[in-house]
Amino acid sequence: MKPVLQVALDLLNADRALTIAKDAVRGGADWLEAGTPLIKSEGMDIIRQLREQFPNTTIVADMKTMDTGALETEMAAKAGADIISILAAADDATIKDASASARKYGAKLMIDLIGNPAMIERAIQAEKLGATYLCIHIGIDEQMQGKKPLSLLKNLVRNTSLPVGVAGGLNSETVPEVVKAGAQIIIVGGAITKAKNVTEATRRIKKTILEKKAAKTVLFKKYEKTELNAAFMMVSTPNISDAMHKQGALQGIRPIQPGFHMVGQALTVRTIDGDWAKPIEAIDKAVKGTVLVVDVNQGRTAVWGELATWSAKLHGLAGVVIDGAVRDYDDLVKIKFPIFSRYIVPNAGEPKGLGEIGAEITCGNQTIRSDDWVIGDDSGVVVVPQEIAQEIANRALDVKEQENRIREEIKQGGSLGSVLKLKKWEKKIG
Repeated sequence: MKPVLQVALDLLNADRALTIAKDAVRGGADWLEAGTPLIKSEGMDIIRQLREQFPNTTIVADMKTMDTGALETEMAAKAGADIISILAAADDATIKDASASARKYGAKLMIDLIGNPAMIERAIQAEKLGATYLCIHIGIDEQMQGKKPLSLLKNLVRNTSLPVGVAGGLNSETVPEVVKAGAQIIIVGGAITKAKNVTEATRRIKKTILEKKAAKTVLFKKYEKTELNAAFMMVSTPNISDAMHKQGALQGIRPIQPGFHMVGQALTVRTIDGDWAKPIEAIDKAVKGTVLVVDVNQGRTAVWGELATWSAKLHGLAGVVIDGAVRDYDDLVKIKFPIFSRYIVPNAGEPKGLGEIGAEITCGNQTIRSDDWVIGDDSGVVVVPQEIAQEIANRALDVKEQENRIREEIKQGGSLGSVLKLKKWEKKIG
């Protein structure tokens, strides 16, 4: 089987999906997939619309069926789907009935191995039960944690004779490696559907399939733990807050001057109002790129000023966040160093040495530990716990990509309300 490009339309609204599908087909998409979110949102009607508008294109219904295999396969096939996906985790009877239904209505069955720990064994069983295609699928939530399909693909290809599809955050940089590893159905979603120019993005990826040569991706890649600083530098604090379900924002903490994008891991400091000893000592303990986060319990006497700022800047710190007060505002602005605080005052205290460095603290009503990620910009400051930092960085990038695509649709003549179909999604009361 010659490798094909399947474009996954994992959207919510039919109008947006059909517009993107048209551009993708123009760019060389071989198969169009009505993604599970789209099917759940629009029902079988979206299959009918895709079939009507693209009569010569293979239509895939990503049903992710777990039960009633014959019934759901019949529904999708009658609506116009050529290929229908069934979860490998479904019972044998479900897959067997779905296969029989697919044959009856002239469709084919794709078995989705998402989340299946016994992948090889289940793939072999699925082939015996009537599957036409297999699909290695790293789900979106798994992608955010940095999981990739390549190693699974190589193992599966060695153990099956069926064509294998691969889905899981693929883009023009990663597509060639899965083609070389034996994938015959290249399933791409966001790298196409979130692109500014869908047609051009599709052409670029189709070219990488045919030539097996990587090309620089226009959209963001999924970042590893060692690349988190770069990833957080690409997104705003609102992007990160959205990715964390509106959590993580430090309340009442603002930049003393605009224009900075601060990113770094925290070194925490706890002190009392006016005692600037521990914040100053922490500068010498911090490694380059660290953000000092100081808990002064919202004290109104300054624990930070011009000289501390010079020391922090020359030591290579990424910035400082203070749930309390700073002073020397005129000089701080001239130094051009990221400082976020609750208050700006003229009066300072004394170095008494009370408090501690490196302990868990509360800043802006958020719990922060040393090595948590701290990001600040003109909108404020957010903290990301270190154990979920990779996932949140990737989710924030996804938020930004989604917004970029919506912005382009607005520029093309839509409005935010019309693009998002707000009235359709309003909660109905009564």
